[in-house]
Amino acid sequence: MSGMMMKVLCMMVACMVVAAPYAEALTCGDVVRKLSPCLDYLKHGGKVSSSCCKGVKGLNAAAKTTSEKKTACGCMKNAYKSISGIKADNALGLPKKCDVDIPYKISPNTDCNKVK
Repeated sequence: MSGMMMKVLCMMVACMVVAAPYAEALTCGDVVRKLSPCLDYLKHGGKVSSSCCKGVKGLNAAAKTTSEKKTACGCMKNAYKSISGIKADNALGLPKKCDVDIPYKISPNTDCNKVK
């Protein structure tokens, strides 16, 4: 391998290592965007829309690490408290309706620090 190719390769690897911790951290904005199609179901019940389940599944896939799961939990908990009219049974049952398993309950009483 030529010296120039080796330098380019080393720079690319170094950039990937430096950028990795900052790549696409889960934010509350992400959580709200993914779950906004679920708002009608959360308030009124009935049939869960495919766009809602797509968001739930996307959020579950995005929250890979314990830290990201805690972030998602906290964001959902804050949204739950700030949006009036969400029915507890609908929120608790949403993951199952979308065939998703999450490691905590969607509730304003969930202790997100215990999420693993």
